[in-house]
Amino acid sequence: MDRILTTSIRTLIGFVLLLILTRILGKKQLSQMTIFTYITGIALGNIAGDMVVHRDIKIIDGFTGMTLWALLTLLIEYISLKSSKARVLLNDEPTIIIKKGKIMKKAMVAEKLNLDDLTMLLRNNNVFSMADVDYAILEPNGELSVLKKEEKELLTKKDANVQIHYSRYIPTELIVDGKIVEKNLKEEHIQKEWLIDQLKMNGIHSIHEVNYAELQMDGSLFVDKN
Repeated sequence: MDRILTTSIRTLIGFVLLLILTRILGKKQLSQMTIFTYITGIALGNIAGDMVVHRDIKIIDGFTGMTLWALLTLLIEYISLKSSKARVLLNDEPTIIIKKGKIMKKAMVAEKLNLDDLTMLLRNNNVFSMADVDYAILEPNGELSVLKKEEKELLTKKDANVQIHYSRYIPTELIVDGKIVEKNLKEEHIQKEWLIDQLKMNGIHSIHEVNYAELQMDGSLFVDKN
């Protein structure tokens, strides 16, 4: 019983500390992560895991290790933010893989890319023929940015002289599970009275009847009843 209690306490401490440190480090989507930030996340998780499982590691040692690692990561991020040279050294820089329709073999070798890798990355950008590419740039996070040849670009509304209607809003959820999302109302400067009126127009007289309601780009309301 003491063993379970001790493990539970160590797990709780490790979980809370890991949550706090990751919030302090800031948020980056997986697609935006560099190799350094990815490894940092793994390292913090490993330290927290070792602190929980290995009884010979004191909680204060795990706490110190995780905190110091997070502080060093913040320091590196700050240095790279202030210095472009340090940013290139720490995070690498974009590499041109295809230039003016020609594959840069030296760049491919330097980035340890083969043609199968390149074609896969192109397909991820909805490009299925190398002949369509003018420029392709490998970003520090491993993603490929592609610029198609002008004649291969899709026709836009502007090119076709189609009248463009600009959006008033971005789609925003206003009611979820029968509850109003107050924060979103404030951000979009929407009055609760307007929302209730819109619901009445849809034959709904109680918010609890609504499963989901979303503000549309044109200012109308999409409603899904329970």
